[in-house]
Amino acid sequence: MAAYQHTRSNSLPTRTHPIISEFNDQLRRLRDSEATSSTSTSISQKLNCLQDLHDCVGNLLLLPFTQALAKEQHENLVNEMLDGSLRLLDVCSIARDALLQTKECTRELQSTLRRRHGSKMEITREVEKYLASRKLVKKAIQKAIKGMQIKFNYKNVGDLAIISMLKELEAVTCTVFVSLLAFIAKPKLQPMLSSWLLVSKLVLHKRVACEGEETDANEFEMVDGVLQSLIRHKTSKSDYSVQIDNVQTSLGNLELNIQDLEEVLECLSRRIVKTRVSLLNILNH
Repeated sequence: MAAYQHTRSNSLPTRTHPIISEFNDQLRRLRDSEATSSTSTSISQKLNCLQDLHDCVGNLLLLPFTQALAKEQHENLVNEMLDGSLRLLDVCSIARDALLQTKECTRELQSTLRRRHGSKMEITREVEKYLASRKLVKKAIQKAIKGMQIKFNYKNVGDLAIISMLKELEAVTCTVFVSLLAFIAKPKLQPMLSSWLLVSKLVLHKRVACEGEETDANEFEMVDGVLQSLIRHKTSKSDYSVQIDNVQTSLGNLELNIQDLEEVLECLSRRIVKTRVSLLNILNH
């Protein structure tokens, strides 16, 4: 992606500042991680890496030489970055809402299954309710991604490297958010991934039997699959009981992964807000 191309600038010290080197190293690691399959673990790692990138930029904005942004000729550029931070917060909010809605439906379904005395009809009704909620989540995500036609304009940036770094940060953050949204909505958004230059391939795998062995499983897709199988295929009473156990296990794994993603997104959201506050302080300097 063109947004990743970083150019040295006279607006920064002649000797590369350690924070700038750290930013470039973190960005390189994040780019390298795009070659891996998208799993809840890999996406959490990418989100954690984004936190480090935002910390680097946040620390850079506190340094004296960044006060050049306060000059009148740079005010429009800073305002563009402020607009970008709002876009990122909006996308982050969409992802958090999708996770929250899925988690709430997951807990409701788990409660029904734990009661055990519920009839097949009752269980089927709750499963259909969950799947209907998932359709709404996927639809909202699809709409959000279609609306994320963000164009990164490097014209008029001149030699102000801090602005280039901020634009790079916005671009890579947006890309990871799209990867997360596509993961949540899998397989609904598979055809849309190529437009975002995402090389991660979301593939459904059964959980491995060997403990500790890595898997490319998408927990959202796994739950969708086992629930659809539960209500669409007729089985014996014993087989149905086994299916219920499998569903409960899958729902438990999904809830744990959702909680992990929620925690990372909460931390990242705070980093984005912090960067935004730093930019506002520079403008008001």
